[in-house]
Amino acid sequence: MSEISRFYGLIVRMFYDEHPPPHFHVQYGEHSAQIEIERLTVMRGYLPPRALGLAIEWASSHRRELLDRWHAAENQQRLLKVEPLP
Repeated sequence: MSEISRFYGLIVRMFYDEHPPPHFHVQYGEHSAQIEIERLTVMRGYLPPRALGLAIEWASSHRRELLDRWHAAENQQRLLKVEPLP
């Protein structure tokens, strides 16, 4: 597991031995969700609407980087951080 970003109480992670489709994990307090990178949809879990909106806003502006991190994880390479929302 690797934390790739943290902002506004959201913790974004990717895991090395994951299943397709490419996605990332977001934790916000007691809530968590898996979000697909290509479609920016929740695959599993739940985030409150405001937290989900922030996660989607962030992911939409970092989609290419997220896919790069996904491919790095598939190849067991170090996952670089992604800039948080300002």
